[in-house]
Amino acid sequence: MDDNFAAWLVRFRRKPLDVDEADSRFTDEDEIVIRNAAVSANPIDTAMQDEPFENYTYPTILGTDVAGEVTEVGSLVQEFSEGDRVMGHALRFATNDDRHAGFQNFTVLMPNMACVIPRTLSYENAATLPLGISTASAALFQDSSLHLSPPTLDPQLRDEWVVVAGATGNVGSHGVRLASAAGYKVLALASQKDFQVAKSLGATDVLEARPAAPLLLENTLAEALKEKTIAGAFDATGVPSVTVAIAKGVVSCKGKRVVATVAFEVDDDVSPVAVKTVMAIDIRNNEVGSMVWGDFMPKALANGKYFMPYPKAAVYGNGLNEIQAAMGAKAKTGEKFVVTL
Repeated sequence: MDDNFAAWLVRFRRKPLDVDEADSRFTDEDEIVIRNAAVSANPIDTAMQDEPFENYTYPTILGTDVAGEVTEVGSLVQEFSEGDRVMGHALRFATNDDRHAGFQNFTVLMPNMACVIPRTLSYENAATLPLGISTASAALFQDSSLHLSPPTLDPQLRDEWVVVAGATGNVGSHGVRLASAAGYKVLALASQKDFQVAKSLGATDVLEARPAAPLLLENTLAEALKEKTIAGAFDATGVPSVTVAIAKGVVSCKGKRVVATVAFEVDDDVSPVAVKTVMAIDIRNNEVGSMVWGDFMPKALANGKYFMPYPKAAVYGNGLNEIQAAMGAKAKTGEKFVVTL
């Protein structure tokens, strides 16, 4: 194996990341190693550098979204072979193991959190997808959240609605696609300028959502869902007031009055609606990881039924030394910054 280098976070809030040698990466029997061709920057990376929500042992390595070529396969792994082109969700935040971090030349992945990608999908565009896929899957399919039926290539259409807020964002866009692939009607909440994007992602209908006007959102949503049966709602915005507005908007609906959200500290009482905070890393430990990453995603990508260039990769630069700047930059709507390696 070639030498491994990483973009190290050497101490609390240290900037820039320090590019230096790292240990060579080898698998356990149930893991794979990939040589990263592209990684993408996510808000969670910036948050864990600036205000980590766990006590890190420094130095450490950040990074969750990776794409590249398999270089080693554990003895118990059947789904992958050396040389496969893959993308995956790097799980350093879950395992506290730098082998599982993304911002390095070689990353160890869990097979149920990765998939083979077709040659029609570039490494750059593939690297924009994993964390969004895992987060949306945690919201939609876990028993503890909305518990929707699995996504398939030819879903049975259902007369049930799933509300997705932040529907054209890096996470919400996957919520729209996955809920649609599971056969549900999707009511997307998005800004007016993004209505057509939401429809192209698979939304059945779109409502304008203004996070600064939660009461208006609550009333508009309640009116739009009158006489409809819902299978739940997913707030991908991370804004607690939006989660609360959605919960109040669905309180009179028929069906499953549950709101899965990426927001923390949702303190308002919205009973009888249940609010469930979800984390992407949770699906590694249940059937959802294999269901989405193993059963659905490879086939959906191969036949073109899932991927569209959204968010589209915007290559910030090449090399580990470009990652810090990419983390601090703001991409255009519908794009995500990627660094090639």
